[in-house]
Amino acid sequence: MSRIVIALGGNALGNTPTEQQQMVKQAVPSLVQLIKDGHQIIVSHGNGPQVGMIDLAFDTACRTNEKIPPMPLPECAAMSQGYIGYHLQKELSEELHREGIKLHTASVITQSVVDANDPAFSSPTKPIGSFYTKEQAEALMAKDPDLKFVEDAGRGWRRVVPSPKPIDIVEKGAILSMAEKNIVVIACGGGGIPVVKEADGSLKGVAAVIDKDFASARLAELVGADVLFILTAVDRVAVNFGKPDQKFLESITASEARKLCAQGHFAPGSMLPKVEAAIEFAQFRPGNKAIIASLEKAALAVRGESGTAITV
Repeated sequence: MSRIVIALGGNALGNTPTEQQQMVKQAVPSLVQLIKDGHQIIVSHGNGPQVGMIDLAFDTACRTNEKIPPMPLPECAAMSQGYIGYHLQKELSEELHREGIKLHTASVITQSVVDANDPAFSSPTKPIGSFYTKEQAEALMAKDPDLKFVEDAGRGWRRVVPSPKPIDIVEKGAILSMAEKNIVVIACGGGGIPVVKEADGSLKGVAAVIDKDFASARLAELVGADVLFILTAVDRVAVNFGKPDQKFLESITASEARKLCAQGHFAPGSMLPKVEAAIEFAQFRPGNKAIIASLEKAALAVRGESGTAITV
């Protein structure tokens, strides 16, 4: 039996609660098939569209109703973990029941520790929330020097936040304890809520966004997973994507993958972080394997019949 951490993309979960419920319902049979095949799974997920929706809702509401306060980004991330986790555990539980598998599911609101000195904090790049005019953005920055807005592709000014790398998962012990009791755990939603350690050892939430693939790789390392599954919209990773000489990759080493990254084969913000996270996990411990594959063919990918496997 392998312990597998599965990273689901936030865009694969839909843009509205109704759409998300339907897409989750379609996704869970592939996850349960891995359990039927004898594997233990821990599920992580993205939250890009969802946390953006929550942030935008509070941003709009507080500007039209003074009784509604602005909602800090860490709390928005926690809200997205809650409702995405609810949909996943609900549908997983129902699918397990249909298959006659007596396992419990549980969602863990997860905090990811980041380094307060991470270079990302000095160069915020991740756009979130509403569009503003230049005058509105300048007024907000004057009011709160910690806020940074940039012009976004001619559509207006938008807030940007850092995207630091996760170095630890606060709830790793609880997640591992539940996994060892054969509970199907949903954790590290949206990369986890970014927190930094204060001088007294306490944790403080920070306005940042963590890439869910890097957080999933860190989680997989910390719980001793054998396989990291990064599920996306394509069956395999390709070089020269979209060109006449496009080539799909079945299996590559971490060093080969690193060279392809350096050559610019993978788009930043799309396939590049997935490949980089896969490399990190594959190199963490001898025998580790990372697989980038489509959700629909997850079970085939475990057997080497689909997906791109990255090993040492």
